[in-house]
Amino acid sequence: MTFDPFKSFMKTRLLTLFLISSCCLHAAARADEGAAAAAPADASPQAFTGNVGFVSDYRFRGISQTWKRPAVQAGFDYSHGSGLYVGTWASNVSGNSYNNGAGMEWDLYGGYKLAVADGVTLDVGALAYVYPGARLNAAPGQPTGNKYDNVDVYAAVSAGAFSAKLSVAATDYFGLDSTTAGYAYFNALPARGSSRGTAYLDLNYGFELGQGVNAGLHLGHLWVRKYGDLSYTDWKLSLSKAVKDLGGLTFSVALVGTDADRALYQAGDAAGQRARRLGDTGVVLGVSRAF
Repeated sequence: MTFDPFKSFMKTRLLTLFLISSCCLHAAARADEGAAAAAPADASPQAFTGNVGFVSDYRFRGISQTWKRPAVQAGFDYSHGSGLYVGTWASNVSGNSYNNGAGMEWDLYGGYKLAVADGVTLDVGALAYVYPGARLNAAPGQPTGNKYDNVDVYAAVSAGAFSAKLSVAATDYFGLDSTTAGYAYFNALPARGSSRGTAYLDLNYGFELGQGVNAGLHLGHLWVRKYGDLSYTDWKLSLSKAVKDLGGLTFSVALVGTDADRALYQAGDAAGQRARRLGDTGVVLGVSRAF
């Protein structure tokens, strides 16, 4: 059956996600998803911002990208008073998940933000995920010419502390197509064609607990076009606090989990022997600084 993310968006399961998320709390953009665009500047026609951080496990859409090991991450954003913005963000990733490359994810993104009502902002843009040198393995030690690189187009709306974002893959979803279906994931999938059009819904809401502590909840769902076994729901509960006495460092702790199929969302070591389940529930610690 042909996947239509916008039609699916109106179906009961998605509506349920919205209702649940509306009762939850988190402020959002993708530092979880890899990159976050800076908001348009109010006092100046343009603004440059940056960020650097360390996490005990880099989770993207609930799935560990670092084989449940730590990651160092940094990004830089430019935003204009007109609403236009561009940015870049990078993190180390595991060579067990992204074979034969530099062990790096490099994101490039840009878009436009527009205030559509009092306190309501619309954000549209595109985000490219690039894995320099990385190529899928047909078998351990047997690289192919197939890349993991992916491009999403997205539309988001934020209203106060609530945000919702729908991302749709404009390319094969991280290299998944008929050619790679047999080896793109831990267990082989039947060849069903291109996964272009895969969609991810990201819902967030956040609030302050007092004493500078922020709390939040994230709820997301991934629909993988033509490869429904890969679809799953992810969630995150988080707490964070900025400490001025430590140079403005922000410390965070999050409980992250998914219902992703464990047989598929695994990665083995270089020899293809020792496997780790990448979507299991886990605690992620982090420290970051914006400048």
